[in-house]
Amino acid sequence: MMTKSDIPTPALVVDLPTMERNIRLMSDYFASRACKLRPHFKAHKTPEIARRQIAAGSCTGLTCATIGEAEVAATVSNDILIANEIVDADKCRRAAALAQKVGVTVAIDSVAGLEQLSRAATEAGVTLGVLVDLNVGQNRCGVAPGEEAVALGKRARTMPGLKLRGVMGYEGHAVGIHHRAEREAAVRRSMNQLSSTAKMFAEAGLPTELVSGGGTGSYDISSEVERINEIQAGSYALMDSDYGSLDTPFQQALFVLGTVVSRPVPERCVIDAGHKACTKDHGNPSVKGMKDATVLALNDEHAIIAIPPASQVRVGDRLALVPSHIDPTMNLHDVVYALDGDNVVGVWPIAARGYGRG
Repeated sequence: MMTKSDIPTPALVVDLPTMERNIRLMSDYFASRACKLRPHFKAHKTPEIARRQIAAGSCTGLTCATIGEAEVAATVSNDILIANEIVDADKCRRAAALAQKVGVTVAIDSVAGLEQLSRAATEAGVTLGVLVDLNVGQNRCGVAPGEEAVALGKRARTMPGLKLRGVMGYEGHAVGIHHRAEREAAVRRSMNQLSSTAKMFAEAGLPTELVSGGGTGSYDISSEVERINEIQAGSYALMDSDYGSLDTPFQQALFVLGTVVSRPVPERCVIDAGHKACTKDHGNPSVKGMKDATVLALNDEHAIIAIPPASQVRVGDRLALVPSHIDPTMNLHDVVYALDGDNVVGVWPIAARGYGRG
């Protein structure tokens, strides 16, 4: 059997028992609630992980960020939400083609987007679901909550080939706030805008079948807000140091494995895992199990790590980095090695990585 020492570095590895515990914890949380989970596929882009999330229960389907992700996710789920706007004609046609096989719902925040989706759906003879996307404070995409959203919802309801299903909004600006009370207040401010708009939809006779939002840092807050009925959390299965600094019950399961290729001086070592193997957009990674080690820099192919001069680290040893942001780190690799202890029990394709599919 292949073991950890046989894995060519740099490599992504997942602690399988820890990942399964994380998945079970989230599934159990939603099991007795009206609000359910729609795991975000973009976090790991890996069908085998998505299968395990769905099998654990409490899921309505999968969330995706791109049409390319959706095409891969559709191999394991029959209900896909693309939680970003797609307006390119080819991508809309691909969404319509996918809707011939599985249920597809797309976020919209413009009439132009509605028209493109409607045209693609009618040409393909299918129905695409749409959710009106709200700007609930992240200031990215989305229409203003309230009347503007209702007006777009009314327009969506008249478009051939489309089925309005409700509203969504992502409080991404709030999910990473470290102080619990401050995070809860910010999340509730955002989700109350989503909830109040859903109420206005209902009063206007518009559907509220889906009222979707939330993330790993806010799942237990957003899910308690009235009318919110699904949460789009994704990072919880694997985790990263950014989310790991919050008060969630999930444990770190994903690591970037590297080999010590140099120890030029006692207080420094170098491993063969740089920023081509581990992103640093949320800060440098940390080193698993070495609180006295600090990643000083990530170069293309190397991580330069400060260590105590008395450390027993030797050339040829394996060290594991804890990424600060899993989504883009997963996107750098073709496969992830599943570990149970030191044994490799699976080599899983990260099938939706990259932009070859859009």
